[in-house]
Amino acid sequence: MNFTKTLFLQFVAKSPNYFDINITHKNNCIIKANHIKFLRLYIDDTLTWKTHIDNILPKLSSAYFAMRSVKPYVSQQMLLAIYYSYFLSIMSYGIIFWGQSTNSIRVFRLQKRIIRIMLGCKSRDSCRKLFISLKILPLPSQYIFCLLLFVVKNKYLFSTNNELHPIGTRQYQNLHQPSANLTKYQSGVYYVGIKLFNSLPTFIKQEFNNYNKFLPFFKKFLCENSFYSLEEFYNFTKPR
Repeated sequence: MNFTKTLFLQFVAKSPNYFDINITHKNNCIIKANHIKFLRLYIDDTLTWKTHIDNILPKLSSAYFAMRSVKPYVSQQMLLAIYYSYFLSIMSYGIIFWGQSTNSIRVFRLQKRIIRIMLGCKSRDSCRKLFISLKILPLPSQYIFCLLLFVVKNKYLFSTNNELHPIGTRQYQNLHQPSANLTKYQSGVYYVGIKLFNSLPTFIKQEFNNYNKFLPFFKKFLCENSFYSLEEFYNFTKPR
């Protein structure tokens, strides 16, 4: 007879100054876990996403070794097909949640290695131009891409400044950015999504209500610039 353990996750700060809680149901103690798996995402109690990245890295490494094994025998087009179906499908899943984690650098390094294999480059060659030539987004750009697609597809969750303030300003078409003091909230999907959208060039942002125009403009912009960090993106799009 199979028994399913009942677990609960208590989100805690990194500092040790927090209170443990105990939960019981019908005199049975529910076990506290330091991470749980939910919809193929491993969520840990400090939201560092380290456990999730630890679990996807072996799968991504398998894709890397497969790419290295078949490289001498297949065309560039086939290598791209392997990348998109075997590597990107894993890397991009849930990236809007874990893509800004400090642990994501491990995935980014592996992505650079697989790009070098695809083009037959040396281990120390810079990858920025390689990403551009292949029209593949580096992990930070992929994070920006997926997060802003989430914003555009779920625009009913957001309010524009002109909906809240009738007085016209230069930022009246921007999404309203709520005030927040918690660092975790400031690095979350909702807050960062608004900040990224508001930083877009005007010619892309004005297509917010037309997904079929927004998508190609936005994808081309990211492919041509190959951003390696959010800071690069913000500095590039900052008004001069």
